[in-house]
Amino acid sequence: MNKTANLTCEKIESVLGDSSAFTKVECGLYVIKQGSAYVMVNVLPWGENRAVVRCAAQLLSGVERSEALAWDLLKINSLMRFGAFAFLPEGNRVFFVHSILGGETLDPEEILATVRHVAIVADDYDDKIAEAYGGQRMQDLLEDRALSGLLTQSPDTFAFKC
Repeated sequence: MNKTANLTCEKIESVLGDSSAFTKVECGLYVIKQGSAYVMVNVLPWGENRAVVRCAAQLLSGVERSEALAWDLLKINSLMRFGAFAFLPEGNRVFFVHSILGGETLDPEEILATVRHVAIVADDYDDKIAEAYGGQRMQDLLEDRALSGLLTQSPDTFAFKC
C-alpha cells in the first residue's frame, strides 16, 4: 500500500468504523451489510501516490445469461446517479460497482454517499433481478454454505463441555 492508500483506509475506518454493519476484513478490504446485500469496499493503490476506492456488491450468482438481462441492466444503468451493473460470466454473477478516488480530497460525505448508494441499490435490485431472471442472492448463498457446513460437521463438534 502506498501512503495515499493508507490515508484512504484511515478515512474509511474513521467514517464507517462505528457502524454495526461494518467489518474490517484486512487493511484495505471492508464489508458492509445492508439487508440481503453485502458491499465490499476495497482500497486499491494506483501508482505511487494515488488510490481508488472500489465499492462492489455481488447481487446474484447463477443467473442465466440472456439478451433480455443485458438490455435490462443497460437500461437500469442509464437511470443510476452513479455506479453500474455488470455481468460476470464466471458463475453467471451480477454485480453493482462504483469507484471513487481516495486520498486527501476524499471526504466523509463522499464515502457515506458512495457506500449507501451501492448498498441500497444492491439490496433493492437483488430481489428484482432474481424475480425476473433467477439466481441466488448473496445472502442466500452465504446461508446455504453455512447450513451445508453445519450439516457436514461431526455432532461432537457442537458438544458442550462442563
